[in-house]
Amino acid sequence: MVQPYFHSVTLETDNCKGCTICIKRCPTEAIRVRGGKARILELRCIDCGECIRTCPNHAKRAIADDFSLLDKYAYTIALPAPSFYGQFAGQDVSISKILQSLLTLGFNAVYEVAEAAEHVSLATRRYIENSSKRPLISSSCPAIVRLIQVRFPDLIDHLIPIQAPVDIAARLGKEAVMRKQGLRREDIGAFFITPCPAKVTAIKQPIGLGNSWVDGAIPIADVYAKVLRILPYLEDVPGLQQASAVGVCWGRAAGEEEAIRAPSHVAVDGIHAVIDVLEEIEIGKFHDIDFIECQACRGGCVGGPLTVQNAFLARVNMENLTRELSPEINPTVEKQVEENWGAGFYNLEADIEPRSILKLDDDFSRAIEKMELLEKTVGSLPGLDCGSCGSPSCQALAEDIVQGLASEGDCVFVLRDGVQSLAEELLELARRVPGSISSKTDTDEEEPPKESPKESGEVDRRDTTDQAAQ
Repeated sequence: MVQPYFHSVTLETDNCKGCTICIKRCPTEAIRVRGGKARILELRCIDCGECIRTCPNHAKRAIADDFSLLDKYAYTIALPAPSFYGQFAGQDVSISKILQSLLTLGFNAVYEVAEAAEHVSLATRRYIENSSKRPLISSSCPAIVRLIQVRFPDLIDHLIPIQAPVDIAARLGKEAVMRKQGLRREDIGAFFITPCPAKVTAIKQPIGLGNSWVDGAIPIADVYAKVLRILPYLEDVPGLQQASAVGVCWGRAAGEEEAIRAPSHVAVDGIHAVIDVLEEIEIGKFHDIDFIECQACRGGCVGGPLTVQNAFLARVNMENLTRELSPEINPTVEKQVEENWGAGFYNLEADIEPRSILKLDDDFSRAIEKMELLEKTVGSLPGLDCGSCGSPSCQALAEDIVQGLASEGDCVFVLRDGVQSLAEELLELARRVPGSISSKTDTDEEEPPKESPKESGEVDRRDTTDQAAQ
């Protein structure tokens, strides 16, 4: 039985114009337009946020948490994503001040996700060294993990079964507070400052974990303005900022790849570029590559749909902020990873399972019948993949038809050919049916029968002439 799927991406129906732009950009064909409105198919959606990015009518948005959730906990920890730092620019801006601003906004403590990224980098190195599988694919981007579940299930065993930095950050932060403050885990709220909706979904419905250590996710866009107002009035707090440049650079494309330092590696950003690479891995390519970093967003997390700054500018901001940071991971972190590795601290708790998106029928025999009908239906469609029918491709429309969610008449080309054929049949029928009196209109009048000359009183001129001659 398929587990109900939480979605952070949702549809604002009133704003939807039925333009079909989103259906062509969705990487898993999770959107249909029916009755002039878009709808999201639950099993296919991976919450990547591509539709949020591309919708011109702002009909897609992300559901996330807000600051009011902090009131539920006795103690709160802010978990800023490395990409959060890239939203700010200026000579007086520093990571320390950005962290201080989160404390000013009401959090009791901060724990940098960038520092946890260092832990994950070292743990990933260890995993690559001990695995013969190639290529190994990063599991840090939840949209990519879900993409592989949905579209590339045969590649699941290529995913590295190590938790994402945000989960490690929440656990390390909470355990530190529990030791120092004597609080219970449930009294501590850890909130991720997130650049994308996929991470919201990963927190609400984690993959490979029973329960996430993260209690909420607040969009970067919702925090940015609050921080920007108070940032100029803050001072650097010694010891608040701990992460090195290695961890902070995880916020941009190729940052993870550089941190892990695998012998041979590739970094791919942008979900459609990732799909191209995954398709090649499926046919046996990239087998000599040790590690592949896959990011759903162009530019990495700095290009997330819940960020504020342009991804290219955010990358420059991050480079400026990391110039004064250490280029190497702190030895204390290395020692901690060494201690935790043997205990399985960083490992996922369960296997990643494929997610079925096309189940024709529970009954096997009927499923076979529907599969045959599906193949026949695909053959009857034009194969243009224009999207005018409201489905992203002819294959998708055929699947919808077989499932009773659409009809062949939704295809404008099939409809046109059908109308043309009907018109020809009617014309041919009109030619074959003879005319009849009943076809005359009420205004038609019958002409009176012509009278003979004798009946009309007319005299034949020849008869008169003959009579006169006599």
